[in-house]
Amino acid sequence: MDFPKFLLGDNTDYPTAIFVVHTEYPRFIINLENDEVEWLEDFSPEDEKELESEAENLIEQAGIFYDREVSRYEE
Repeated sequence: MDFPKFLLGDNTDYPTAIFVVHTEYPRFIINLENDEVEWLEDFSPEDEKELESEAENLIEQAGIFYDREVSRYEE
């Protein structure tokens, strides 16, 4: 099954949280309420160096995805 690159998620236990799930490597969930990121991968020290530069871009993309999705609801 193919998944989109990003998914929106919510949970009634966290009523103010807005979760965006990145489904491709490196997989993560970001809570846009507080920008907390939970990585769903284990990284080697070498991977961590590469990830630092890529992570900022991916997190920015997650925010852009959320803004786009919300604007579509408002239309």
